Formats: sequence, structure tokens, C-alpha cells
Amino acid sequence: MPVRMARSAKKHSSDCPVAHGTDTFGDRWTLLVLRDMILHGKRRYGDFLESEEKIATNILADRLCHLENEGLIEKARDPDNRRSYIYTLTRKGLDLTPVILEIIRWSGRYKSMNKRRRDLIHRIETDRAALIADIYRREGVPQS
Repeated sequence: MPVRMARSAKKHSSDCPVAHGTDTFGDRWTLLVLRDMILHGKRRYGDFLESEEKIATNILADRLCHLENEGLIEKARDPDNRRSYIYTLTRKGLDLTPVILEIIRWSGRYKSMNKRRRDLIHRIETDRAALIADIYRREGVPQS
């Protein structure tokens, strides 16, 4: 995988938290990579390429580099294949779990969903704390 430079973080003249959030994680592909990591436990470059949205390789490389530069993920050599990497969520990245869950819940109100996704929305609405705890536990990070 070639080394790519991440897009630089945009600087706003205001201290608006919404502007900061959208600069950090607010585009479609960044949110989908975070979704794949948070909900589906994806860790390898090839795993992200298999997502149903079919992200282009150059965009994926850019978003992974951006997420790493923002401190939301970490990259380490894959011990089983030293030519590839494993990406893991940092606490800062995991702390976006409620944001991703809320986007899913909101979308469920306005978009028809299959049974698996409706079940996830039901769990978000009825057992949110346990779902978040399960995600943190799977990542091996104590919940704060």
C-alpha cells in the first residue's frame, strides 16, 4: 500500500464545536470507516474495501491517514503479514460510538431498514448503554 499524505485538518476562524466535529469526522467516507470499525470490528484495509458502499482505494487510504492524524485510530503492522497494517480505534475514536449510534437511530426514523438494522435500532433505543459497553469491551478499552 503506497504511503499517502492525509488531507490537512481545516482551521476555522471560530471555535464552533460543530465546525470542529465536521472537520474531524464529518464526511461520508470517514463516518463509514468509523461505522465499520465501531459496529463491525473491521481492522484491515481489505475489510474496509468489502463494505457495501465500495469505497475507492485512494479515498480509503486518505481517510485512514486522516483518522490517524486526528488521533481517532492507530495503525500497527499486522503480525501475521508484515506488509500490511491493522487499524484500531483509540479512546478518542471509540468516544464517537454514541454519535454513530444516534445517526443510525435518526436514519431509522426516516428510511426503511432491513430486519438486522431494525434490530440494531431497537437495541440502540432499549439497551444503548449495554451496546456501548459491549463495543468498548470488544476493543479492550475500559469505558469512561
